[in-house]
Amino acid sequence: MPDTPILTDSTSIALFAEELARETVIAVDLEADSMHCYREKVCLLQFTTSVRTVLVDPLAGADLSVLKPVMADAAIRKLFHAADYDIRCLARDFDFEVRGLFDTMIASQFLGEAKVGLADVLGKYFGVQLDKQFQRADWAQRPLSGEMIRYAAEDTRHLHGLVELLEARLVEKGRREWVAEEFALLEKARFAEHAGPLFLRTKGAGLLDRRQLAVLEELLQWREVEAERRDCAPFKVFGGKGLLEIARHTPTSLKGLVALEGVFPRLVDRYGKKILAAVQAGLELPTDSLPVYPRLPRTEKDPAADKRLAAFKDWRKGKAEAMELDPGLLINNALLETLSRQVPQTPAQLEQVPGLKNWQRQVFGEDLLAVLKTSR
Repeated sequence: MPDTPILTDSTSIALFAEELARETVIAVDLEADSMHCYREKVCLLQFTTSVRTVLVDPLAGADLSVLKPVMADAAIRKLFHAADYDIRCLARDFDFEVRGLFDTMIASQFLGEAKVGLADVLGKYFGVQLDKQFQRADWAQRPLSGEMIRYAAEDTRHLHGLVELLEARLVEKGRREWVAEEFALLEKARFAEHAGPLFLRTKGAGLLDRRQLAVLEELLQWREVEAERRDCAPFKVFGGKGLLEIARHTPTSLKGLVALEGVFPRLVDRYGKKILAAVQAGLELPTDSLPVYPRLPRTEKDPAADKRLAAFKDWRKGKAEAMELDPGLLINNALLETLSRQVPQTPAQLEQVPGLKNWQRQVFGEDLLAVLKTSR
């Protein structure tokens, strides 16, 4: 689609917003630069209407607020594939609220598809082969190549036809209302505001002692400053596993650094002195100022609840096999544990179980109460 228009000025985007407002269904996607910069941003918006595909360039400085009413209009259905990340980005960057969502990935999951990636689903139903070579491209670069434009347009061009097919199958299986509730919940997705020390977002940090945590936090803070200076993702400065190893062993020499797994000589050559300074700062932190990794209170052992949980999992396994769905899609483990401990006895009590969705209660409510009754 080399002739796909790219809108860059406020006037053309305002006219396009008027065009979108006359549609009943639009397909939407976006491209961001999360792999290539310190603060990720939306770099391209893709729309396919009933007649054409249009790209909108947010980096050109135009006013995109004219698109906000369209995105919030529930009467205009918005077709996405794997909308979670996109909805969060649109809210963060443009204060867009998405209403009228239909997510083809969620629909595919509730139809029991073994592979739910867009390329897999389009390949199965339409024989379309998507070229995913630009999936990790730097979408902030300008001008966009013809291949990148073509790639971006393909991500929305087929969604109208795909939704028609998937929705018909959902209706046939009686699952249309299930996904409608899932879509409504997904519309509220937002990025969490991160607070507190950086080690809380680092896998493996919970295994360190307090002194090692202090060292890790100093290392992470150094990496954050360096990533912002270079305008790149923090992992491109220094890998998390390597920093974890440094915090675990707290080396005090360049030779000690190089000896650690995941710490490469070229990185030591570039950052060795700064890393050692961060290690030393962590080692010198007063004992009464050492960080503490937060621990959730341990749940007391409850053999009866464990028995009920095992019964729930057996029930779920059989139900998922019969419905040809992933067990976790029906009801996740956390929710089964809640049911096992709260032990609701009536439909009214089921309504009070946090996290239990309406469709789950309506479809499986009697089964859930029966499992609780028989596993006492």
